[in-house]
This record gives sequence, C-alpha cells and structure tokens, in this order.
Amino acid sequence: MTESKAGNKRKKSSVKHTRSVQHDRSQRGTGAPTEEAIEQVLADIVHPATLAQIGVFQSLGLRARSLTLPVIVGLVLSVIWRQMGSVCELARVVKREAILWVPRMKISQQAINTRLRVIPAELFLKVLQDILPVLQTRWEGRKRPISAVLAWAHTHYSQVVICDGSTLDALIRKAGLLKELERHPLAGRMTALLDGVSRLPIWIGYTDDAAAHDQRFWGDILSQVRAGALLIFDLGYTNFERFAQMTGEGVTFVTRAKDNLVFGVEQVIVCSAAVHDRIVWMGDVTQGTYQRVRLVEVMYQGKWYRYLSNELDAGRLPAEMVVGLYRHRWRIEDAFLVVKSLLGLSYFFCGADNAVNLQVWATWILYAVLVDLTDAVAEALARPFADISMEMVYRALYHYVRAHHRGETDDLIAFLVSDYKLFGLVKRKKTVKKTILAPPLTDHDDA
Repeated sequence: MTESKAGNKRKKSSVKHTRSVQHDRSQRGTGAPTEEAIEQVLADIVHPATLAQIGVFQSLGLRARSLTLPVIVGLVLSVIWRQMGSVCELARVVKREAILWVPRMKISQQAINTRLRVIPAELFLKVLQDILPVLQTRWEGRKRPISAVLAWAHTHYSQVVICDGSTLDALIRKAGLLKELERHPLAGRMTALLDGVSRLPIWIGYTDDAAAHDQRFWGDILSQVRAGALLIFDLGYTNFERFAQMTGEGVTFVTRAKDNLVFGVEQVIVCSAAVHDRIVWMGDVTQGTYQRVRLVEVMYQGKWYRYLSNELDAGRLPAEMVVGLYRHRWRIEDAFLVVKSLLGLSYFFCGADNAVNLQVWATWILYAVLVDLTDAVAEALARPFADISMEMVYRALYHYVRAHHRGETDDLIAFLVSDYKLFGLVKRKKTVKKTILAPPLTDHDDA
C-alpha cells in the first residue's frame, strides 16, 4: 500500500474512530489523572507564562472579575487533562475542590461558556510560545540515548523540523447556530511543526476551514524555519516554488516524490539493484521553478520508494540518511494521535469558534508538558524517547496520585521508574518480518 493510499485509509477511518472515543473512555480501567501529577511543572512553567500575559489581557479592555486569565487557563487545562467532558462538570468540580492555582469557587456553567467565547484565544497561543523555549532547555539538559539517525541530524542541522496537517473532528450540534445544520461540522484543520529530535512542538497553525489545503500554511511554516535547518514533510506539501524558496534561504528539505514526477537526469551518483541516487532537473522553466534536486529511489519489498531533497551533495546527506530521516516524519503522526485521542482533541467541550481555537492551543500546552515528563522518564531509564510510551506514562500518573495520597511517595519520576514494567512504560518490540528485499538503508529501531 502506498503512503498516499494509506493516508486516505486513515482519514476514512478517523470518523469511525471519533465516534467511538467516548465509548472507549468508558471502557478504561482507570480514570484520568488529576492535576497533582503535573502540578509542579504547570506551576513552575505554565503559570508564570500565563501571568506574563495579564498585561495583554488588560490592554484588550477585558474586565477581570472572578474568571481572570490565570483562572480560565487553570480551568481549561484541568478540563482537558482530567477529561471532564463538559463545562457543566467543570463547574461542579471547581465548586468542591481547588484546581491547580484556582481556589474553590462557585461559578456557573453559563459564566464559563461566556468567557470561553470572548477571551482571546491568542493568549493561550502566547502561553504556548513562551513555555516552549523553557521546555527545550530542559530537554537539552538531560542525557538519554538518541537514535543514530537523529543524533547524526542533530549535529548536522540547526533544526530538524517535521511538518504535517490534521483535520479536527466533528463538533456536536447542540448549541447556537449548530442546531440548524444537517450534520456535525468538522472543527477545522491544524498544521504542526514538530522538533524531530525533542518531539516538542515548534509552531501550531489553525483554521476553522476544515477543507483548507495544507499548502495555505507554507508562508507560516517557512517563517518558523531558519537557515541551516532540515524540514521533513509529505507529498501534500509538494510545491516547486516553495522548494526553490527553501534552497535560496538555506533550508534543506526531505520529502517523498510523486509517482508522476517529470524530471531530467543530470548526474547519476549511485545505480544499484536496490538504490538509485541521482541529481535531476524538475519544475517549469516558464514559471521560474526549474531547479536541480536529489532524487533517491530505494527498492523495498518489490516496490520503489522515491524521495526528494535539495541537498545535492551525497557526502553531506547520504542516501541512507534521506530514507532514515523521512521515516521519522511519522513521529508527527504520533503527536497528533496523543493530542487528539489521548488528550481529547477529538472532543470539544464548547462549540464556539473561539473556544475551539482556545482548546487547540491548551491541548498542545499539555502535550508539551507530557513530552517533558516522558523525556524525564526516558532519561531515568537510560532509554531513547522513542522507547517510552507517552500514553502509558499518562495512564501511570493515576497510580502515582493514589500512592501519593497514601503517603507512599512524593517523587513522581522515581515512582514511575521503580515499576516501569508493571505500568508498561517501555514499548513492546514489534516483530519485523524478514524479507529478501528489506532495504539496508532504513533504521528499523527508530520506527
């Protein structure tokens, strides 16, 4: 099955998956962890970033009563992290207990919904942007094994950036104008830039237009990528004009080549039974996109896979690295799975456009915090990040909270590591079928 066909199959199955999200949650053996498990990280990193936005909040003329910016940020992060499912449930919880830095308060569901509709969602985006450098510094301060491909890329490029887009799932037609629609509308589309080494997000784009093409984000994408970086993306971003722009700006890219790519060969670097590495011309002379690129083709299980890069020097970017690096593009699919399925971005607790936007940024804030926590576990176990299951780290937090309440522990990482086998924190090794045509250029351990 080709990648494009596989992608279409995933998209068709996403609707069925979304419909079963709530059913799946009801079958889980344990509940979502409370904020206690990550309270210190949120208090040390997210809360200061929130306080830094109060000036912006006030400059917009927003009145600060009980639902101030820090309060609404704490409430939104809690409703997502604990998967409360509704603003109504949130109102019940906060009336009976303190949440993060939010004290117990009596607040109506209507008041919370009103604030979600009017508080500028970009304030949550600013919080996300402020915490990412802090989390990146924490990542750089840790020592844990890194896969050979990523370690090589980390030393050769200023950034290793993975780019992809994902359609958000359906809104529930139960309020406002949505009641009049015949079917549940999709919530929109997001595009993410992910640091391929640390797994932390670099930039998140969102539009409420669910039919938006990934190409519309190209300008924003390139504004976030600096010279000397490596950008990895899939076929949906194929754009000869943007390819030429990246070459001119000193950004290296790796992507898949379309089956109908028209090209002319200038130089053959390698030509063997399993690998073709050539410098080719492609594009349109009349449109100013005629350019030289590397075309790397690899035979795998009887099929040729084709990759493009604007790095023409095979010594600087060997063919095996082109293939190995592109395999890491799937890490962003893992990120979307965590964000949408584990952290609940497949379910929207408020259907207003502003609230959906706000939930997108808030969910990515929590994703970044979960990455940081998972990386700390990887360091403690001396394992690569790819070996650790973010989902099982999240689920194990429930057990930490219970043990903490019993007075058995107050060290989160030590608790998780002490029983990592029981909690299933290390992923099980997948059985790889041996085939005669298995390519020597791929790093199976990094998949």
